[in-house]
Amino acid sequence: MIGFPEWIGRGVLALAMALGTASATHAAQRDLLDVQALRAEVANESALPKARQLPRTAFLASSDLTGAWLSPDGRRVAWLREEGRNRALWVASMQGGKPVRLLPNTEATSLAWSRDGRWVFLESPRQVFALAMAGQGGSRAIAKLGGRWPREMLGADPAFPAAVLVRESPPVVSRLPKRWRVLRIDAQGRETLVREDAKQLVDVAFDARGRLAFFTRVENAQYAVYRMRGDTPMHGKPERAMRCVDLQRCVLIAASADGSTATLLTDVGANFRRVARLNADDTLTTLHTDPRGEADVQDVALDPLTHAPTIAGYRSTIAANHGLTPDAQRHVARIEARWPDRNLRIDVGATHWLVHERAPTMKGERLHAYDPATGAFRDVLVDAGTRWRGKPAPALDQAALSRKIPFAYRATDGLPIHGYVLVPHGVDPARAPLIAHVHGGPFSRFGPEFSSVSQMLANRGYVVFEPNFRGSTGFGRAFMRAGKGDFGNGRVQQDIVDGVRFLAAQGIGDANKAGIVGASFGGYSTLIGLTFQPDLFRVGIAAVPPADFGWVLRWYSQSVDQMAPGIPMSTSMRLLDLDPADPKVIERLRVQSPIANADRMTRPLLLLAGAEDERVPIRSVLHYAAALQVRNKDVTLLVDPDARHSVSDPRTREAYLYLVERLLHRRLGGGAPEAPSAGLKAAIEKDLLLRGSDFRD
Repeated sequence: MIGFPEWIGRGVLALAMALGTASATHAAQRDLLDVQALRAEVANESALPKARQLPRTAFLASSDLTGAWLSPDGRRVAWLREEGRNRALWVASMQGGKPVRLLPNTEATSLAWSRDGRWVFLESPRQVFALAMAGQGGSRAIAKLGGRWPREMLGADPAFPAAVLVRESPPVVSRLPKRWRVLRIDAQGRETLVREDAKQLVDVAFDARGRLAFFTRVENAQYAVYRMRGDTPMHGKPERAMRCVDLQRCVLIAASADGSTATLLTDVGANFRRVARLNADDTLTTLHTDPRGEADVQDVALDPLTHAPTIAGYRSTIAANHGLTPDAQRHVARIEARWPDRNLRIDVGATHWLVHERAPTMKGERLHAYDPATGAFRDVLVDAGTRWRGKPAPALDQAALSRKIPFAYRATDGLPIHGYVLVPHGVDPARAPLIAHVHGGPFSRFGPEFSSVSQMLANRGYVVFEPNFRGSTGFGRAFMRAGKGDFGNGRVQQDIVDGVRFLAAQGIGDANKAGIVGASFGGYSTLIGLTFQPDLFRVGIAAVPPADFGWVLRWYSQSVDQMAPGIPMSTSMRLLDLDPADPKVIERLRVQSPIANADRMTRPLLLLAGAEDERVPIRSVLHYAAALQVRNKDVTLLVDPDARHSVSDPRTREAYLYLVERLLHRRLGGGAPEAPSAGLKAAIEKDLLLRGSDFRD
């Protein structure tokens, strides 16, 4: 055994302690700077003139703009827009001129331009329709979608001038061997087989000649990326290039012209999803990762001619775009400077770029043209309109809405947690009621986008906290897995509690007037909060909530829904430490469930449920509500007899927001709701099955 002098041991220990102390000091200094910046932003926001109370329905109205797509040559943009009972297709020149409505009515929900820009492929639930865009004639339906052998459109063929790619899956129940196929279908409806496989095909990428260069398939509930080697009549032999295991992500984006390399979005070999190149020797080279070291890459814009990655976009904390070439960096900097503090997505065309402008204070998006040759900007569509119950609705006044201020705090175990806070204008934030708005999932997140519930609450005078607790997506694989299955009254819930207390400690919201709201998992968190943290949360509102997360987890894991294509829900849950087949997991969640602890409920609760909910069965919500009622708890229950997990009926949505306003106003003192119309009052009378103490007059 080799020994070292005692002084070396003491020296190493002293150095380690010094480095540890320095690291801790640096972290504390960074946290202090973050807190100071947060306080300054909150002070600026709260100092704005008090906003007028906007009507409920203004928050519920939806944007008429369904989506917008730039042609590869950058000369035209097409969009789908709701118009009364119809959806219309419009097209406009990126150089100027009046937009033209090409189709007054279409069932299309999405579209793609052909590579040559002479066709638009309209995707509807039942078919793909090729629409001629250059006066050449020949418009026709070219492919059926759905069906017993389900077909779905993957997008326009990036290599052929005028074709789409369609993936065909085998029936769920069939005696025949399961086969998956990817087809190339041209504008005349001619089909060409690209790849047939006994395993589920996920992604494909082509070389410049249109030959299959790479594909991804599912193997044993994991992803495997294959490259095509050789030059046989079937365009080569597949060889596995990489595996993506244990929730690793690998999304094929494009292949190089010679087919030797591929661009992917992946976290293989790293924590954060990044833009990477799969090299000819099957190694990975990082092309771009978040320079802030906190977010997964969200999207990538490709050069329309070379398919090289040009812009990487991030949207988990702040919205940011980064050019991947010197030219792209210069152009992106110019665009970001033109619309600072906005959530921008940029499409790259050969002659013009399309800028999609979004913001937390704006429904839908605005469209702008950018000319990289001159640096000039031009508005394409700045007011698509909004609609409520099929009729045009006035746009929300952005000046009356609150910014989403991104910030980070440390949970009590030291883990950094990201979130947003919305602060009402003209109100002392230290005295304002504080609402935790918890997202669903739980494997989801809040981003820098518009939120109807959060904006309405801020407009009513509440500080609104949107936590991205551990388990949220978009912050790296390690953070997504950091919940370790502790989704009862445990570590995940504590992140939310810690965030509320952190904000209140900074004078942002009054912890003595705190509430909690959410839908789906957010509703479950609401029930947990009222059950186990009644000293903090004085009132709660839970939409479509599971009262026993373990029971719903086991039930839902048997559905056909998937977190990742081709990976069974039960497998994803097992890898996230929520194995529905593990009795210990289910029992732990049951013991900590709101239904098992109904006696502990002491705070007023509003519940919303859908009678046809496919994820949280109505019987589970009714059972929980009944358990509270027989214990004389203060519970209110609104049930939409036709709603599924996502409640879409306009009248129910308005009724829910009215009840939210009324309960929070009475319990926490925010803005009083506008009196309901006769029709809304009748709808509430019909669907309100239980009335708590705040709804008996």
